Amino acid sequence: MAFHEVRFPAGLSFGAIGGPERRTEIVSMANGFEQRNTPWVHARRRFDAGMGLRSLDDLSAVIAFFEARAGQLHGFRWKDWTDHKSCLPSVAPVFSDQVIATGDGQTRRFQLTKEYRSGDTVYRRLITKPVLNTVRAGIGGVEVFIGTNYEVDHASGIITFGAAPETGAEITAGYEFDLPVRFDTDRIAVSVASFQAGQVPDIPVIEVRL
Repeated sequence: MAFHEVRFPAGLSFGAIGGPERRTEIVSMANGFEQRNTPWVHARRRFDAGMGLRSLDDLSAVIAFFEARAGQLHGFRWKDWTDHKSCLPSVAPVFSDQVIATGDGQTRRFQLTKEYRSGDTVYRRLITKPVLNTVRAGIGGVEVFIGTNYEVDHASGIITFGAAPETGAEITAGYEFDLPVRFDTDRIAVSVASFQAGQVPDIPVIEVRL
């Protein structure tokens, strides 16, 4: 299995239905109380790529993409239109969007992350597929610049600074990002007649762990 650094056509993922999935194990006790636990630290996202198809040309493009990935065999990039930026969907990313780490004077490599906050609870998500030419970074509240001060591995989401940020300095970043996914089927079943009548094929897509 390989991961192909190619994005599913963004115009076709626009109409897809899906989102994050969690796994919770619930045990009901004899006294009516519950014990809840989860084996997953991170959510896993699922989508139906078939819902974004509007024409036979769209279907042809998806079949070509499916064949090039050999069905479930190879992963690829997916744009989740509901959650693809370090900031709100309506604004452009800036270097101060997310605090990803604090400098210790020695470490130069940092993983991009995104914080989800509700009340006092914070979930930190790893971002492994930033979009080319969208990453901006800062150190201690001052923007620094790609090529001069740091480099980005767009296949892993790791920022490498030329010099280690000083101890206590907040390292921030803003970016757009894709999801690493694969098809969750080895078969696409559709007829032209049913498609023209409004029945779209079921083409499940699932996030992969990298």
